Amino acid sequence: MSIDPDRFLRSPPTDSEARSFMESVDHRTLIKVSAVLRDEGHGQLMSYSPKVFIPLTVLCRDVCHYCTFARSPRQAVRAYLPLDEVLEIAESGRQAGCYEALFTLGDKPEQRYRVARDELKRLGCSSTFEYLLRASRAVFEQVGLLPHINAGILSMDQMAALREVSASQGIMLESTSERLCQKGGPHFGSPDKQPAVRLSNIEQAGELRIPFTTGILIGIGESRAERIDSLLKIREINNRYGHIQELIIQPFRAKTDTLMAGFPEPEPSDLLWTIAVARILFGPSMNIQAPPNLTPGLEEQLVCAGINDWGGVSPVTLDHVNPEAPWPGIAELCATTRQSGKTLIPRLPVYPKYLEDSAEWLSPKVSTHVHHLIDGNGWPRTDSWVPGEVAEAPFSVRVDRMNKATTDLRSIFDRVAQEIDLTAVSYTHLTLPTNREV
Repeated sequence: MSIDPDRFLRSPPTDSEARSFMESVDHRTLIKVSAVLRDEGHGQLMSYSPKVFIPLTVLCRDVCHYCTFARSPRQAVRAYLPLDEVLEIAESGRQAGCYEALFTLGDKPEQRYRVARDELKRLGCSSTFEYLLRASRAVFEQVGLLPHINAGILSMDQMAALREVSASQGIMLESTSERLCQKGGPHFGSPDKQPAVRLSNIEQAGELRIPFTTGILIGIGESRAERIDSLLKIREINNRYGHIQELIIQPFRAKTDTLMAGFPEPEPSDLLWTIAVARILFGPSMNIQAPPNLTPGLEEQLVCAGINDWGGVSPVTLDHVNPEAPWPGIAELCATTRQSGKTLIPRLPVYPKYLEDSAEWLSPKVSTHVHHLIDGNGWPRTDSWVPGEVAEAPFSVRVDRMNKATTDLRSIFDRVAQEIDLTAVSYTHLTLPTNREV
């Protein structure tokens, strides 16, 4: 069966179309269509977020059978990361050129562990959320990094409070399969992994106008049809609110000392199939990522399959969820991206689309800070010059090329060369080339 990329440039497949053709189309055909859509939406750019990873607590009330991030009180050195260490990590990231502080933590450990309740009491907090809010505010106000919050299931009031000091939030849907929550499944005993609970949290973020990250975890026992269902549920919510800023397609990786240590990992072709399906379902503009540290050696194939982002990559901290999988170096990732025919650029933890109307998507404090960091296209600025500042501008005027200008432009260049202020009429005629050199 063949599919026409031009058809999906106009509009994505309906739910029934997606369910009918995804299993019957060769994955190489899907990948070709996906690549066309990605190029239409993102051109030659591949982005990543320079970040620090802050594991505020590794205690969790859930018991996912593939996870090594969550630990028992006997395994954990302490219940919560002290605030001075949080700030130290953030500062190290700022000095290394990071923009994002990724806060990752277990779900409501105080509801399961007395040690968590006791530590929160010593910290002067009544809940993990309260300490998270304090730490996020400190990182934002004292260091200047932009928090991205991945804190599990939160109430609407809690998400609204965190919105005041964060650029974005997120939670992985992982899967809509109820089977995986039954006895013997990877989510059995994890109340916060119930699909309905996670979908409700994603929808609440939309109601609050929070730029949000979500995605699916593949290879934990779900079928391809269930993956499609998960993606369609995310799409349905995003169609209502438009707040899903990025979609993560993450492969399961078997870890020692877990109940799924011997479980087979998904084949590369299965990962590429899922990326291509996600791109076709969500269209050209969606940001789709696959973590490069979980797929070493597959980078070029991932780009071909339709991703446009590598996610967060840290120059200073581990991936505490996957500590066995080191981040690639930025120079290495840049070279790999170039080999794939793309150009690697850094980004903030909130994508440019949501900065076009930042008053809608960000709190006033966060919006102001973000606009000090970005250029006119919403990407991090590469210099410190801003319009209106009395300083040498980061572009030059080349007199030897003036003979190519029109008569109107030549007079404007003459004024610039003589350091005479331009008139309002001059500005209406002058357009600087994109390379900032005339």
